[in-house]
Amino acid sequence: MTGNVRPENMARITDKKLADAFIEEQIKELRAQIGDGKVLLALSGGVDSSVVAALLIKAIGKQLVCVHVNHGLLRKGEPEQVVEVFRNQMNANLIYVDAVDRFLNKLENVSDPEKKRKIIGAEFIRVFEEEARKLEGIKFLAQGTIYPDILESDGVKSHHNVGGLPEDLDFELVEPIKLLFKDEVRVVGKALGLPDGMVYRQPFPGPGLGVRCTGAITRDRLEALREADAILRDEFAKNGLAKKVWQYFTVIPDFKSTGVKDGKRSFDWPVVIRAVNTKDAMTATVEEIPYEILNKITNRILSEVKGVNRVLYDLSPKPSATIEWE
Repeated sequence: MTGNVRPENMARITDKKLADAFIEEQIKELRAQIGDGKVLLALSGGVDSSVVAALLIKAIGKQLVCVHVNHGLLRKGEPEQVVEVFRNQMNANLIYVDAVDRFLNKLENVSDPEKKRKIIGAEFIRVFEEEARKLEGIKFLAQGTIYPDILESDGVKSHHNVGGLPEDLDFELVEPIKLLFKDEVRVVGKALGLPDGMVYRQPFPGPGLGVRCTGAITRDRLEALREADAILRDEFAKNGLAKKVWQYFTVIPDFKSTGVKDGKRSFDWPVVIRAVNTKDAMTATVEEIPYEILNKITNRILSEVKGVNRVLYDLSPKPSATIEWE
């Protein structure tokens, strides 16, 4: 797609037939742009980068090199899903980078939210740059830019998911879904055969669980957060809430409270459940979760997650609260 402005007569992609036509058109355009060149893509496992990867695999196969960086702040099962779907099922040229220790060591004793975000962002760029320099013949950088990214930047330039790369890594951008809205990206993802868990993956912040493990991140609290989040997602899926609620997650604040476990006094963390609905993320309302479901989630978290003795439900709308805690 040339240009950064969506044509007025461009039909919304609402079904498989329209998605298939879009895919066919993009494959032709991608092959014309890329030729026999190689393309590099930072593959997070989110819907945007996953759809771009699947499109490019159809268009140019092994000419695409995907780099998946596991920084230790992803949700339970996500790195494994990326490897399974793209390397094992789609036969992608995938480089998996285990950078967990590297990120968590950098974040040790850092409690300021903005410093955490900057460390995570800067370290990701460094890891991605290191992998890029190991490769030969890369001419293009693929990105999961979508139309809201362009609108938010006033249409001047595309949003750069991997901005900050040194100038000597001068790649031409490949942005095949830059004129699509998020709902259209999901329809295209389904048409490309991506699993529902990837296509309907709820919004997830760039720093991942790093902003939900508030304050200075510790490995044991981060692991408790990952397990609690997995229980919440599992129960929402089982009870038909996964597609009803726009965003739902858990937070473990950096403090402890007293409790009782196995007849003994405990001093453990609380888990906070957050579930909100929104149209534009500027305002948000709290979803009313049936008590029996909240009770089931609470019982599972308290019995299955180590180091936790309370479960709380955040009833705060936006404003005055934000959606995330940090």
